[in-house]
Amino acid sequence: MPLLRFDLVAGRTPEELRSLLDAAHAAVLEAFEVPAGDRYQVVHQHPAEELVVEDTGLGITRTRDVVLLQVTSRPRPVEQKQRFHRLLTEHLQRSCGTDPADVVVSLVENSDADWSFGHGRAQFLTGEL
Repeated sequence: MPLLRFDLVAGRTPEELRSLLDAAHAAVLEAFEVPAGDRYQVVHQHPAEELVVEDTGLGITRTRDVVLLQVTSRPRPVEQKQRFHRLLTEHLQRSCGTDPADVVVSLVENSDADWSFGHGRAQFLTGEL
């Protein structure tokens, strides 16, 4: 936890995907201060014509390397969220060459009762986590 869902234009190699996922995980570790083994990531790849990510009127130019990321997480302080946005773009640029203009993030918050990591229990509520 958190759960990261990536939507990408299809065509990246397995090595490129691993580099992207590793960079995002590094940002999660640094910004949210979660344990290293707290890693949940899903990649969805789409034909270019099925992924439309425009600029919201900000004049941002996107490329085929766009990364649309939805992060589902417990509530976090605004400072952590802002740090995550910054660190994510820094790690992706350094590790993958991804232009920060190509990184779009949506953070979705939920509560402890919304998470089960297995065995039919909500471990945040049971005290296992």
